[in-house]
Amino acid sequence: MTAERLLLRRAKVLNGAEVDIVIADGNVVQIVPGGTAEDHGFKVVEANGAYVSSGWIDLHVHAFAELNPYGDEIDEIGIKCGVTTLVDAGSCGAERIGELAEAGKKSATQLLAFLNISKIGLMRIDELSQLEWIDHEKVLQAVVAYPEFIVGLKARISKSVVGDNGIQPLQHALELSEKTGLPLMIHIGSAPPDIREVLPLLQRNDVITHYLNGKSNNLFDKENRPLQVLRDAIERGVHLDVGHGTASFSFAVAEAAKQNGIDPDTISTDIYRGNRINGPVYSMANLLNKFLALGYSLEDTIARVTSRAAQWLGRPELGEIRINNKANLTLFRVTDKKIELVDSEGERRVAQQTIQAIGVIIGDKYMECEIRPEKSY
Repeated sequence: MTAERLLLRRAKVLNGAEVDIVIADGNVVQIVPGGTAEDHGFKVVEANGAYVSSGWIDLHVHAFAELNPYGDEIDEIGIKCGVTTLVDAGSCGAERIGELAEAGKKSATQLLAFLNISKIGLMRIDELSQLEWIDHEKVLQAVVAYPEFIVGLKARISKSVVGDNGIQPLQHALELSEKTGLPLMIHIGSAPPDIREVLPLLQRNDVITHYLNGKSNNLFDKENRPLQVLRDAIERGVHLDVGHGTASFSFAVAEAAKQNGIDPDTISTDIYRGNRINGPVYSMANLLNKFLALGYSLEDTIARVTSRAAQWLGRPELGEIRINNKANLTLFRVTDKKIELVDSEGERRVAQQTIQAIGVIIGDKYMECEIRPEKSY
C-alpha cells in the first residue's frame, strides 16, 4: 500500500530558519532546509512565510459541550484555534468523566482531562459546597478506568465554590492526590480560604491556575510584590498556569509578576463558549498576543504552549518536531499589525505584533484554522 504523504514547504521554525517537513503515514519522516524536499506528487502545504511549532497545548479549557456556562465544543476551542491538544480542567467529576472521554474520541483535537474531585463536576458552580459530593471511591474508580485520559485532579478553591467548607475540600484533594499519585490543579479566587492557607499545602508538579488574577485574594501584595508563600511554592516546584478565563487575568498583576521574575510555566486560556464568543479570551492566539504585549519573546511565549506544557504532561513528544514522532504541528503567522487587547478587569494594552493561527497538521491531515477578526489599533 502506498504511504499517504504530505509536504509542509518553507515553514519557519522559531529561530527563523526555513524547513521542509515530510510526513508519511502520519509520522514526520524528513526535516530538511526549506525548498529542498522533493514532493514526488505529495500533498503540499505551502507555508508562505508562516511559522511552524509543535502543536499548541491548552492546559486549562472547558470542553464538555452541554455544560452551561462552562462548556464548549472540543474542536471550536481546539483545532479551529490552532490548538492540537486540550486539557479539560475539571468540567466532569466521576459521574460523567466517561462521557467526556467518549466525546474526545470523536474530535479531531486530542483531549485529556483533569478529573474534578466533586462527583458532579460543573453541573453546579458550587460543586464543593457539599462535602458528600467528594466521593473518594468514585474518584479512584474513575482514575483506574481512564488512566490515559485523566492527567490530574481538579479542585476549585474559592468562596463561591466551597461555600462554608473553607480549606476542607483542598484537604480531600490532597488525600486523593496521594492515593492516586496524580497531581492537583488548584483554581484560586476570592476568599475564604485565604491564599496563604492554600499555597503552603501544594507540592512539586501541582498546578496553581489563575495565578495572575486581579482579585483581592491574589498572590501579590499592595506594593505588587509576590507573597512569600508564592516564592516558597515556586521553590518547591509548584507549577504556575495562567488560566485567563472571564475573571482571572490582570495586565497589572502580570506586569508585576514579570518585573519580579515570576513568569508562567504554562499559558492557558480557561476558554469556554461565553468568553470565546464575547471575550475577553476569544482564542489562544489572542492570549499569546497579550504576552507579546507584556514583553515576552515569541520563543518564550510559544514554549509555554508547547514544550513546557508537554513536559508537565509527561508527554515530551507533544512538544517536539522530531523524525519518527507523530505529526502534531501548528502553523501561525506573526505580523507587525497593532491590535488592542483587553484583560479580565477591562484594562487595555496594545500589542505591536500579532500571532494568528492559520492551520494544524495532525497525522497526515492538514486543517485550516478559523480566522477570527481582531480589533485593529
